[in-house]
Amino acid sequence: MKIALLGYGKMGQVIERIALERGHEIVLKKDETNTFEGLSNADVAIDFSVPTAAVDNISSCFHANVPVISGTTGWLEHYDAVVALCNEKKGAFISSSNFSLGVNLFFELNEYLAKIMSKFDNYTVDMEEIHHTQKLDAPSGTAISLAKGVIENSSYTNWTLDQPKKDQIHIEAKRIGMVPGTHTVTYNSAVDAIEIKHTAHNREGFALGAVIAAEWIIGKKGVFTMKDVLELDK
Repeated sequence: MKIALLGYGKMGQVIERIALERGHEIVLKKDETNTFEGLSNADVAIDFSVPTAAVDNISSCFHANVPVISGTTGWLEHYDAVVALCNEKKGAFISSSNFSLGVNLFFELNEYLAKIMSKFDNYTVDMEEIHHTQKLDAPSGTAISLAKGVIENSSYTNWTLDQPKKDQIHIEAKRIGMVPGTHTVTYNSAVDAIEIKHTAHNREGFALGAVIAAEWIIGKKGVFTMKDVLELDK
């Protein structure tokens, strides 16, 4: 499989190593200093760039008829337009706030717990996410996905970084050292607390999941999620 890497920072470099270990070839390493030359030679593109570059990267893939996996966060206000372009160009696309296999299992656990806890109004939910100081967006895309998972299965209507109202989930975003990513969902009552937590030890899980998604999307058309890749809806 020939892969175009759109974004060649720390994540891009880990993805490159894992892809090579799995027998794939890198045909483009795109950063802010070079062009998309070579993109048309790729079987698939993996985008781990920055929010300001993501839409252009993804759109360029659709125009080049190259399936794209995007792990960049902070650009999702343009998601509907990107999906429309994907469908118009009959492309293939997966966007995820987190490609880690463990995190996607954590998403499922979070939704299941939210369904159970929605019956007990004596508990309130809040979240904490911790990342390295170089992370540009806050809260993390993963934290937003976790919040959406609760909102879709409860009476909560939104999330906030500020002092929450009754129907809002408070997310505390911390930036500490070189932490790869820690996410905690806590249900608190006057007498106890229930907590689920995912801790990433390094970037390997994110990178491996992205490469697995890239392997899976070859030959497909449409917009998919990691639930499709991991067959979590079956």
